[in-house]
Amino acid sequence: MGNPQAPGSKEQRRALLIGCGIAGPVLALFLQRIGVEAVIHEASEEPRDDVGAFLNLAPNGLAVLETLGIRDNVERYGSPTTSTAFLNHRGKQLGENPAETLLLKRGLLNKGLREAAVERGITVEFGKFFESVSETGDGVTVRFRDGTTAEGDFMVGCDGIHSKSRYSVLPNAPRPTYTGVIGTAGYTRSRYGAPEDGTMRMSFCLDGFFGHQTTPGGEIYWFENYHQSREPARGEIEAVTHEEWQRRLLAKHRKDHYPVPQLIEDTPAGIIGYPIYDMPSLPTWYKGRVCLVGDAAHATSPHVGQGASMAMEDAIVLAKCLRDLDAPERAFAAYQDIRKGRVEKIIKEGRKTGNQKAAANGFQRAVRDLVLPFFLKLGVKATEPVYSYRVPWDEPVTPARV
Repeated sequence: MGNPQAPGSKEQRRALLIGCGIAGPVLALFLQRIGVEAVIHEASEEPRDDVGAFLNLAPNGLAVLETLGIRDNVERYGSPTTSTAFLNHRGKQLGENPAETLLLKRGLLNKGLREAAVERGITVEFGKFFESVSETGDGVTVRFRDGTTAEGDFMVGCDGIHSKSRYSVLPNAPRPTYTGVIGTAGYTRSRYGAPEDGTMRMSFCLDGFFGHQTTPGGEIYWFENYHQSREPARGEIEAVTHEEWQRRLLAKHRKDHYPVPQLIEDTPAGIIGYPIYDMPSLPTWYKGRVCLVGDAAHATSPHVGQGASMAMEDAIVLAKCLRDLDAPERAFAAYQDIRKGRVEKIIKEGRKTGNQKAAANGFQRAVRDLVLPFFLKLGVKATEPVYSYRVPWDEPVTPARV
């Protein structure tokens, strides 16, 4: 392994991290372990812990948090999903995936990670909207919209699928691609809700895909996906009101099985919508002393539930490479070499899964209901190597991997 300088040393390296979502705090904590001081720069003026939909954090992501010793910081904000049941539009169960995941609101995941970082001495600066980065010999200078600058040994873009840091260093990089799917989500309490049994119920409906789970305490988390070939204009979907979403979704799901329409109708406020994107493969994830992680480097649609876990895996692998290799550029190359094949495979699987959520007519639905139990069994086997993947922190990264 390399021999990083201890914290407090005059030679201590300094990392500038752009974005305080998922990858930023996790990477900062791993860098702290190897003696690198990391400062997180977040564009928003204050934490936004109550925004966004929810997700299921998979076992491979939870394993990264376990390695850091912060799994409890996140789990306290979530509820276990012990299995996922798949139903058709009549409510008939077609199959089940027994894998266990953690169900939680995205904003609370960000909060748990940020709190863990701050508790361990990581600096988070809000109101720092990234504008540009330039290399300065043996380091980088980052400029923010408020006119301030920051200097460090290297920069890591952790600023999501619409990353500005990506195009600052890779101006010709491909743009995120609309997947043809619109997502919606809401929270409610309803007498029609499923039991608090840890099961996420996902339904192939007549005109959309609907999932819901009742958490301990009775709050119901639900999401809905529907296909729309036209890519929405920027801000179009986000501008739709709760009442309009409720009207549109009830029109789509009136004829679907109980309790799909009832849950939509019983949601009193706060239905949100979002176009779903993924990211085509970038030719490279780094340039000089600037590197990208998580959705800034590679974004998968949420259909396979791996976006957050991929960002966490990126963080631990990148920190290991910076620990064991003697220059940022060599570490970035090794990180890309180790990670690229795995994430690109998952991105393709996410797009494929999203395309399979809708059946256009009765015949296609009948065929799907007939063959889906078989394919679900194959799908369970396919998720096993994804969920069981672990990054051993103590195993060195060797130059042979570069």
